[in-house]
This record gives sequence, structure tokens and C-alpha cells, in this order.
Amino acid sequence: MDQKIAEAAEATTHARLEAGVLELTMSYPRRRNALAPALREAMMAHLEAALGKTEVRAIVLTGEGGHFCAGGDISGMQGITGMGGRARLHWGHRMIRLLAEGEKPVIAAVEGHAAGAGISVAAACDIVVASRAAVFTCSFNRVGLVPDLGLAWTLQRRMGLGRAKRVMLVGAPMGAEEAAGLGLVDHLAEPGKALEEARALARQIAARAPLSNALAKTLLNRSTGTLAESLQAEADFQGLLYTTEDFQEGRDAFLGKREPAFKGR
Repeated sequence: MDQKIAEAAEATTHARLEAGVLELTMSYPRRRNALAPALREAMMAHLEAALGKTEVRAIVLTGEGGHFCAGGDISGMQGITGMGGRARLHWGHRMIRLLAEGEKPVIAAVEGHAAGAGISVAAACDIVVASRAAVFTCSFNRVGLVPDLGLAWTLQRRMGLGRAKRVMLVGAPMGAEEAAGLGLVDHLAEPGKALEEARALARQIAARAPLSNALAKTLLNRSTGTLAESLQAEADFQGLLYTTEDFQEGRDAFLGKREPAFKGR
């Protein structure tokens, strides 16, 4: 069995759907869930399928074997050309767009290491839940590369330009509490409990109106424009939501003092 066939058999992303929450587990434990092509392709297939499923209300992304993701698979980069490197990133960019711009809310559950492209994947998620024992490392400059997979965009939106520069240029490991103080981590969990707490948070999100959450995420992603542009998008989205069955259900449930049963339409 050659290396590519062996990798395809070992590296993948597992999916499990329960109570409206799609749990995706990056699985390449021998390399701390490095983003091997087979793992990325499986993840993108699951994400793309989820966008068309009304039964998926939220997504939890985690890693197998006590680690989140060690980043790019450096062992597979030998002999890579400039054009080959650009093409390689196009696949990664597609994955990041699905996480950051897809309509489903995504929660990262981080245990162990999130390094290199692993920190990029975590930062592209809407909410980051991390074990207090987790470690984040922006390690691109240790191998002579620039931070990729959208990190220059996502990281400064989370922590501001100055802090993002320090994280990227120094490249030192950060504990989860430091990462939380900087804005990269949104919720701290006890060691071994990140996935459990991410699931609980995802279930809360899944109980809310899915169309409302989808458009709220889109509205936030557009917030780099002017106030006038944001207000116009807000008016457009709100006008659309007023016409949905979910708004009528939410209104009736509120007036009837009961829990709503949203259907995503």
C-alpha cells in the first residue's frame, strides 16, 4: 500500500447527527489530525451536505485523540512548487469559506494542540470552546510560511490588529486562558470537557430559529462595511424573516407562553 492510499484509509472526518447538531471529528490521530487531503475532502463533503439539510441546526467541529488539529501535513509538502502551493490553498480556502460563511453556526471544541492551520480552522468557527489545557500556536514562521487559511482576516476580527500581529509575528504557544484573554477563545472548559460543553452550547443554538441564526451570521460577516450598509442589510433580512413560518410560530409561542417549535421555513 503506497503512502497516498494509506493516508486515504487513515485520514478522514467522521460525522454524527443528533438532535439538530452535526458533530464533525477530524481523524488523523497519528499526526494529531493534520489537514491531510483526505481529511479536508471528507470535511468539505460533510459541510456542503449540511448546508442543504434543514435538520442540521448547528455544527460542532473537534479532533480525535486528545488534539484539535496540528495544521498542514508538512510531511506531504516535499517538492511542492509555487503553483502547486497556490492550488493547494484553493482547496483549503473552500473549507474555510464553508466554516466562516456557511449559514450553519459552527462551534470549535478544542482539546490539546491547535497549531498552524489548526489555529486557522478554529478561528474560522463562530464560537471557540477550549479546554484550559489547550495550546494554540501560530507556527507558520517556524517553517518559513505566511499564516494561511484566512487567519489574517479571522484573527484580527477576533482580537484586533495589534494583538493579531503579535500572535503571528512572535509565533509562541499560547495557553487557552491567554487565548481567551486575547479574544481567540470564547468559552473555557475543564480539561477533557470541551466537547461536552460545545455540545451543550450547540443544543441551545439548535433550539432557536435556524433562519434567524443563519441571517444573523451573514449580517455579522458583512459588518466590515459602513453603518448605512449594515442597517440596509438588517432591514432586508428582517423584512424577509417577517414572512416566515418560524416568525409566526415564535410570535404565537411568546404570546402563548410556551416553547416554540421552529421548522426552518
